Amino acid sequence: MDELQDVQLTEIKPLLNDKNAARNFQDFDCQEHDIETAFGVVHVTMRGMPKGNRPVILTYHDIGLNHKSCFNAFFNFEDMQEITQHFAVCHVDAPGQQEGAPPFPSGYQYPSMDELAEMLPAVMTHLNLKSFIGIGLGAGAYILSRCALSHPDLVEGLILINVDPCAKGWIDWAASKFSGWTTNIVDIVLAHHFGHEELQANLDLIQTYRLHIAQDINQDNLQLFLTSYNSRRDLEIERPVLGMNENTAKTLKCPALLVVGDSSPAVDAVVECNSRLDPTKTTFLKMADCGGLPQVVQPGKLTEAFKYFVQGMGYIPYVQLSHLSTESVPAASMTRLIRSRTHSSSSLGSGDSIRSRSHASNHGEDSAGTPEGIDLQEAPQTMEVSC
Repeated sequence: MDELQDVQLTEIKPLLNDKNAARNFQDFDCQEHDIETAFGVVHVTMRGMPKGNRPVILTYHDIGLNHKSCFNAFFNFEDMQEITQHFAVCHVDAPGQQEGAPPFPSGYQYPSMDELAEMLPAVMTHLNLKSFIGIGLGAGAYILSRCALSHPDLVEGLILINVDPCAKGWIDWAASKFSGWTTNIVDIVLAHHFGHEELQANLDLIQTYRLHIAQDINQDNLQLFLTSYNSRRDLEIERPVLGMNENTAKTLKCPALLVVGDSSPAVDAVVECNSRLDPTKTTFLKMADCGGLPQVVQPGKLTEAFKYFVQGMGYIPYVQLSHLSTESVPAASMTRLIRSRTHSSSSLGSGDSIRSRSHASNHGEDSAGTPEGIDLQEAPQTMEVSC
């Protein structure tokens, strides 16, 4: 087997700074819809037209954000256009979280997380969409997971960033109640998104999102969404084990890519989720030098991971991503990250993940993008990569 070479992936275009932050939050060529469902009205933004029988890419944001502040910078990133030309994109805003949303009337009962997930089939029906590949952050990742468990026929794949499959424990609940008495909601949401290190080091990013959360999101509506997320129940998923419960285990049936930054507050939660999913259908991506918003801080790496994910589903051909230098990869026109296989049930379940190094290999133009030298028939193991 040819010797593998380490390749350093670096970002050359920060997504947010004083000059481009406003532009990156903007929608381009979009149609907005307010869709009535059994659990209330949900705001949806469609970008592009559905492509034949292909799924749409459906996004769902986290608390304190909306689709613009959570995903527009990522989807406006240059290399993402090589992917989105093949798909329509459907951005879903949780009720009352969209830009310019009016306050809910006094006594309004905000939907539970389960009910937010149940809104999505109505959205798909209204827009005449058959299925989707979901990308969600935090609360949005939980909602998409809940939808996939209840409606597996609608969901072809999931990219879950900072997903927490667990209900909020009583100690966490008490801590959040106490912090709610002593801290304003903006600080609570910032602590949800960013770890202490990032709060201290990435001041420009933190200030951008502090102002957005405080000024662009209705604070009463945000409190309702936050309370709903903190009241979530456990996803109750379990890892299928061959010869024991593979036919009865409740877990995601679709391919899943779990993503977390190495300094994110959500690392332990994502590791726990990884330990509960089918290892033959799950990839765990842990990003170095990255915190709570990988789609903003490391757009190039996430774009590459996104590309391989949908390529593996057979939807797009080989794509050259412009941010990767071909000079560092001899005898190949593109860098391929080989995701090494690690026994997740033991190492990741305990929280002590065995992190593999990312390697480069020659990459052909097959749609599945399976690197040579990897035996896909070996014993099931979660595919994990750190980059």
